[in-house]
Amino acid sequence: MLLTSRLFLRRGPHKTYPSVLQAPLTRPALFIGIPHRAVSTQSSMSAGADQPPRSAPAPTFSVSPVPKNPLGEGRYIRTAAALIIGDEILNGKTHDMNSNYFAKYCFEHGVDLKRIEVIADDEGQIIEASQRMVKNYDFVVTSGGIGPTHDDITYASLAKAFSQSLAHHPETLARMNQMIKHRTWMSTQTPQQRAATERMALFPGRAEVLFVAEDIWVPVVRLEGKLCIFPGIPSLFEKMLTALTPLLPLPPRTERPLRIQVFTERPESMIAPYLTKLQTRLKPHGIQVGSYPVLGQGVFVSLIGRDRPLTTASTTAATQIHENGDEDGANEGKKGRPRISLAEIAREVEQEIGGQVFSEEEVARRKGQCKQLTTPVTIAASMGVQPERTAHMLSNLKAKY
Repeated sequence: MLLTSRLFLRRGPHKTYPSVLQAPLTRPALFIGIPHRAVSTQSSMSAGADQPPRSAPAPTFSVSPVPKNPLGEGRYIRTAAALIIGDEILNGKTHDMNSNYFAKYCFEHGVDLKRIEVIADDEGQIIEASQRMVKNYDFVVTSGGIGPTHDDITYASLAKAFSQSLAHHPETLARMNQMIKHRTWMSTQTPQQRAATERMALFPGRAEVLFVAEDIWVPVVRLEGKLCIFPGIPSLFEKMLTALTPLLPLPPRTERPLRIQVFTERPESMIAPYLTKLQTRLKPHGIQVGSYPVLGQGVFVSLIGRDRPLTTASTTAATQIHENGDEDGANEGKKGRPRISLAEIAREVEQEIGGQVFSEEEVARRKGQCKQLTTPVTIAASMGVQPERTAHMLSNLKAKY
C-alpha cells in the first residue's frame, strides 16, 4: 500500500520520463523512524535544485524497562509456538519468512519450538488457535494482521479470545503521531482515514504494552504473559523480536543446544540402520539424530543436544548429557553418574559412516550448491544417472533440507 507518491515529468531533448522526487512510503516506513523528506515543487533547472532535500529528524523513543517475569520468579521459557496469520500466506501471494526466523531464534536461545501454524484472517481461527497455544506453551508469537485495513483483525480477535475490550493506547498514539506528524499526507486525511490509522493503536484493554526499540513506535503487545503480537513485515518482525530479547525470561546459556553435523558421501540407505540404532540409544538422553541428504553430494547427519558445562579441563568443548536424564545438573561429576559427550558421539558417527564433522559455514555452502541443481539434467549429471530417473526425486529430496 502506497502512503505517499510524488512524481513529475522531466523533459529531455529526446524523451519524457518520470523522476521520483519522493520515494513511495510503504508500511515499514510508517512503523519505523524513516526521516520524512520535504518535497520541493521547483523545477530541477531552478536555483538550488542540486541541494539535497531537508529531512525532519527522526524521533527517538524510550524503551520499556524489564517487566516482572510473567512465568514466575526463577522460571524461564522452555517451549514456544508461532501463529502466522494472513490470507496472503495461504494463497501463495506472500512467502512466510517469519516462522523460519523464529525457529532459528528459538534454537539459538535454548527454547523448544513445538508448533508453527498458518491460518487465515479469520476471527474464529485466530481465537481457537491463540487460546490453545497459550494453554500449551510458554511463549507464543503471532505475525500479521495489525495494520489499518479491514482485513487486519488480529488485535480485535485476540481481545475476544481473552475476554477483553478494545481501547486506544495513549502512549502508542502519541508515539505514532510524533512519528508521522511531518508526513504531507497527514494534513489531508479525512476523519475516516484518521480512524483507520489509529486502529493500529487499538489494543486489548488489559494487554501489556512493551516498547522495544528507540526508532519504532509500534510496541509488542503481550497477552496472558505469553502471547506476543508482532507485525507481519519480515524486517520489522526480526528487528522487534531481537529487541524484545532482554525483556524475556529466556533459558540460561547452559540450556542452549549444541548442533554438530557430520557429512558422508555414502547413500542415506546405507547408513539408515546404524542411525536408527543410534537414535534409540541417545533419545533417553535428549540427543536428537537427524539425516538430511544433499542432492548429488551426500548426507548430513545432525546431532543436537543441550550445551552443559564440563567438569574436567581435558574434555573437549562439547555438550555433556547425563545418562540418568538429570535435568538441573545438580549431581554433575558425582561418582556413578556417567556422561555422554556430544563430541564423542560425533567421533563415533564419523567412524561408522565414513564421514567428517563440518562447520556451519561448510554446511551452508554445500546446501547452497545443491539449490543450483534444479533440473533433471543437472541432477543426473551430478549423480551419474539417466535424467528420466531423476525428475521424480527432486521435490522429495530438496524438501528435506
